[in-house]
Amino acid sequence: MLQLSKELYFSRNKSVQNRKKILIVEDDRIAVEYLKEILEDEGYNITGTTPSAEDAILLANELKPDLILMDIILRGTLTGCEAAVEIKQKHKSCKIIFLTAYAKKEMIDFAMRSNADGYLLKPYRDEEILATVAIVLSRDMPIQKNMSKEVKLQHGFSFELIKRVLLKDGSEVPLNEQKIKLMKLLIKNIDTTVSNEQICHSVWGEYKSDSTIRSLIYRTKESIGMDLIHNVNGVGYVIRSG
Repeated sequence: MLQLSKELYFSRNKSVQNRKKILIVEDDRIAVEYLKEILEDEGYNITGTTPSAEDAILLANELKPDLILMDIILRGTLTGCEAAVEIKQKHKSCKIIFLTAYAKKEMIDFAMRSNADGYLLKPYRDEEILATVAIVLSRDMPIQKNMSKEVKLQHGFSFELIKRVLLKDGSEVPLNEQKIKLMKLLIKNIDTTVSNEQICHSVWGEYKSDSTIRSLIYRTKESIGMDLIHNVNGVGYVIRSG
């Protein structure tokens, strides 16, 4: 689960957060008020709440939120995953974080196939909610949009995003396809922590265990010969810019 200080992820100006609109889709009223209070205290704009997946689709069209916190199991005929698929088709830039009490592989696979941007397992803590929201929304920061085709890294390394090649002092570092996918994901989100769920989605397209992810990270570091990839305890992994 996510554990980190607010200082790491919430040093951004509150005015940036105030422009981020969040829709909460949850049929537990107490949970709704809990989420609403935490996020509003942090400066986010809660534009609406609903207990229904069907209403979530309508509200997404009307309110155009930046982020939806979506319970997977909801009252009515549609699940949160089914609503997410329809919302993502119409609003590709809308981020969706699933809320669920179920950690079974089948449920996580279902969520990932719905193009979720993250998920939170109940019961969750304040820090977990705020960190997950900040990580997901951070993908829209300007550094991503203005990134050069060649990204300078530490220790004389660089990565060419178009050619998908890691260079050390101008010479190519040989990496297999999985390692290249990992590096590209981390570098496209440079200076921003990438979660295990994001790595699974980008590298394999399906859920993998934490030990499998750690193994890939270790093998990639071995191939690079330098510790470019840093572990953020309990959150994920990050590459720092040069």
